[in-house]
Amino acid sequence: MEKRVVILGAGESGAGAAILAQKLGFDTFVSDFGKIGDKYKAMLDERGIQWEEGRHTPELILKAQEIIKSPGIPSDAPMIRQAREAGIPIISEIEFAGRYTKAKMVCITGSNGKTTTTSLIYHIFREAGLNVGLAGNIGNSLALQVAEDDKDYYIVELSSFQLDNMYEFRANVAVLLNITPDHLDRYDHCMQNYVDAKLRILQNQQPEDAFVFWNDDPIIQRELHKYPHGKLYPFAERAAAGLAAYTGEERIIFTEPTPFNMELEELSLTGKHNLYNSMAAGISANVAGIRKETIRAALGSFSGVEHRLERVARINNVEYINDSKATNVNSCWYALQSMKTKTVLILGGKDKGNDYSEIAPLVSEKCSGLIFLGADNSKLHNFFDAMGLPTADATSARECVEAAARMAKSGETVLLSPCCASFDLFKSYEDRGRQFKAEVMKLKEKGGNL
Repeated sequence: MEKRVVILGAGESGAGAAILAQKLGFDTFVSDFGKIGDKYKAMLDERGIQWEEGRHTPELILKAQEIIKSPGIPSDAPMIRQAREAGIPIISEIEFAGRYTKAKMVCITGSNGKTTTTSLIYHIFREAGLNVGLAGNIGNSLALQVAEDDKDYYIVELSSFQLDNMYEFRANVAVLLNITPDHLDRYDHCMQNYVDAKLRILQNQQPEDAFVFWNDDPIIQRELHKYPHGKLYPFAERAAAGLAAYTGEERIIFTEPTPFNMELEELSLTGKHNLYNSMAAGISANVAGIRKETIRAALGSFSGVEHRLERVARINNVEYINDSKATNVNSCWYALQSMKTKTVLILGGKDKGNDYSEIAPLVSEKCSGLIFLGADNSKLHNFFDAMGLPTADATSARECVEAAARMAKSGETVLLSPCCASFDLFKSYEDRGRQFKAEVMKLKEKGGNL
């Protein structure tokens, strides 16, 4: 009897997993509790893959020998609980796809900087002419690429949710940028559960593999000894023994495996957090044997990532910046730290158990006003109102941009860096960022007049 594989969730990862499962000859079924996007329905229908939407039918799902779960489905969802009670193994799409490729895996995780660093590493590998795919939280589904256009290398951005359901998968290069509180609502509000999920990136590493990490992160330092790992390639801002990269005399110094350096002003990305991202990317490429000249050139030509400190427009001498991808407090901290002018900060959305005290000193120092963009802004008011800054509430991108235009003075910056998930008012952080940008451009067309 052929093995039955059921995929729960029919987004990018689910549709890709279904196509790979069918190609491998498995009895494949896709179930989505929500509505399946037209693009993914078409992909499934083209290949005659059975699917359902708007429900999970237990009789169809619990016959599976294995379930591939979308990272967006919580582990305590009723269908997941039933499957676990029935003894059915539950894995992630990345775990599934990794079984069927011989490609080298460069995997990136961390609370902040994942997408920029993943995109930057992919850019370097592509500039080096390598046969490389981009997967995980960005790019196309790893499973779809393995099924239809397998690569020699994959650069994979991994969230803690994806790592939760990975068991045998091996990262040849594991990059861990930082660990700060995030998604604690999905981890029983227990920081250690979240930390354990992040460190799963090291499971199955062999001595010949590489572990690239920020040396000054106290949690990584505390946890490192608990896990087997490949060769260590730490990086930090200041020189210290054993570092694979650090800064000195206005340059980044890479020490191994191939020593080289480059001027800081040659880097395309600015700000301290991007310095760390560039170090992590440079080390990863260096470990893969890419020539230092190529790494240097690529670190200087990278154009950045949408929704991550993305300049939108300058209107009436006010700069508007879209950092919608800042869905946690630490991300907003990095954004505020990089501001060179007084800033009108736009915060709010679906709170994930946030503690705003981390950004309070920077808000006090850098901000001239606050706009709360959310369905329920009471927690934000309770925390920030005592600081005495002007505030405004908004429940749409248009209201938010209009409030910002009224509040910001010439020479200031308007920064959308929300600290929160977007699901209360928007479909995703991308939707939030694009709506914000669209409203800024409408304001620009009107000459800045409300």
